[in-house]
Amino acid sequence: MSLVTAEHPGARRFMPRPVRECLYDWGPRRKRRWRKWPGLEVVAAGGHAVLTFDDGPDDDTLPVLRALDDVGARATFFVLGEQVERNPQIVLEIVERGHDIGVHGYRHVPMSELEPDEARRDIVRTIDRLGALGCRPKWFRPPYGRPSEAAFETCTAHGLQFVYWSSWGIDWEPRSATLIAEHVQRRLADGTIVLLHDSARYAPRRTARPTADAVRLIAEQAHELGLDLVSVGEATRAA
Repeated sequence: MSLVTAEHPGARRFMPRPVRECLYDWGPRRKRRWRKWPGLEVVAAGGHAVLTFDDGPDDDTLPVLRALDDVGARATFFVLGEQVERNPQIVLEIVERGHDIGVHGYRHVPMSELEPDEARRDIVRTIDRLGALGCRPKWFRPPYGRPSEAAFETCTAHGLQFVYWSSWGIDWEPRSATLIAEHVQRRLADGTIVLLHDSARYAPRRTARPTADAVRLIAEQAHELGLDLVSVGEATRAA
């Protein structure tokens, strides 16, 4: 696996932080895939930036939700089917608090590593789990940002639009809330889609609590720029 992608951290954890961040941000393979299977990387400017969270729902989703309430922000949560099965009540809590639900697959596996039928089942299984809870998602983000033709076709057939990102906190790594917010700030602008994580289950860090703490710092940055923090749905409806 190439070391210049953000797909699997691996040995990059032992590199100096600035070097790792450059390699993550560069991601040429990721960008090529996104051109082949396009999705939202930014939204239309309108005095807002979009907050998104991947890999939940999990216990750490709850402090993220409280932080969002505290700063008056809305977000889109890209959930995994196996996490939905573990924590259905948290899915309902997300919706009740006014946030969007998106699909992140059933397992945290790159779509590009799955056989076509397997990728289709993975997505549909998650859609069905959410449907049983009364949720009708409109958005899809592939794990690691790695789509496939089967995933793209399946999402199109089920009315799901691909959503990628244009800023992130590299918060799957063990890092402080300050570092998470600082990395987001580098590309925070009108129309930015911010990628964060509300679960540490699939990451080398032990908890996603620093992400919850970073929400407040990111909100301060957004306020200084005159931006509201909104969900994908809010941003696209306003366009």
